[in-house]
Amino acid sequence: GRYDFHHADAVVDWALKHKLKVKGHVLVWHVTSPTDILEEMSPEQVREQLRRHIFTTMGHFRGRIRVWDVVNEALAPDGSLAQNIFYRKLGPEYIEDCFRWAHQADPDAILLYNDNKVEGMNGPNKDKADGFYRLLASLVQNGVPVHGCGIQAHFNAAGIGRSRPPTPRMVKNQIHRLGKLGLTVNISEMDVRVSQLAPNLRQIAQRQIYHDIIAAALTEPAFDGVWLWGFTDRHTWVTHFYYDDEPLIYDEDYGRKEAYYGLRDALSSITPGGTVGARVLLDSDEDENGNSWGSVWMQPEVEDGNARTSFSEHDNLAGSDGPDWELRELT
Repeated sequence: GRYDFHHADAVVDWALKHKLKVKGHVLVWHVTSPTDILEEMSPEQVREQLRRHIFTTMGHFRGRIRVWDVVNEALAPDGSLAQNIFYRKLGPEYIEDCFRWAHQADPDAILLYNDNKVEGMNGPNKDKADGFYRLLASLVQNGVPVHGCGIQAHFNAAGIGRSRPPTPRMVKNQIHRLGKLGLTVNISEMDVRVSQLAPNLRQIAQRQIYHDIIAAALTEPAFDGVWLWGFTDRHTWVTHFYYDDEPLIYDEDYGRKEAYYGLRDALSSITPGGTVGARVLLDSDEDENGNSWGSVWMQPEVEDGNARTSFSEHDNLAGSDGPDWELRELT
């Protein structure tokens, strides 16, 4: 096959012309890889094609893209390694190999691991958040050239059980323990779905989530940035993969929403005159009056106990390589 970087070059060159920095996303993700073709290859052939892809892509953009998500979503919902095409062909060490190849391709690049539903320590997705930490700790211990990680933050304000948004305290604690590994942490794909809430609660919830999560993250020295997964509700992946929604900080007419001001205020918490933490709950999930975080809009858990936060042998999700939008019960 032949690589065609025409469209990507146009985007990157435009960004650099306007003095914007570009993060490359993503070098290795099984969901967007040609599984049918790879299944026909031997392990040796898959290994060589994976190495070739990393060297070709990073080589083309070397000097223009300095930060890369190297591997994306290699974890199953229970925190184990997803048994995707690369795992089945090459074994779990494929992740280490990808980072080593990426470092060889561009020794000056910052290399990141990226995953979803890993944002909160001891939160709604404890198993996966713990697996995320263990994976990164293992990479660091083995001397793998990984410099940081991305926690995606695709939140559903109306979620229950494993779909419930983590609290600011949970996010802060997750970033803190990752930072102790010597890694930087970024919120890499943030958006906040609200269409399943009552209309009068949507902007309230969205503003609070954008504000409080970012304000809490900014209290941790390891936190080094936030990327939004789009900026206007007119163009959002959510509509195509889930349902009609309004998850971003600008509306369909490019008007600023309450979420915009929430995010702006969170960022101002670290500017001169700002209050670090912006008075967000950081040590507890309840205020002095006993009100839990998000109590105005957070949905109650179901009474039959089906909305769980950990996995059992009956979940059949251990090793699953399915993306979130195919695991409807988790979203």
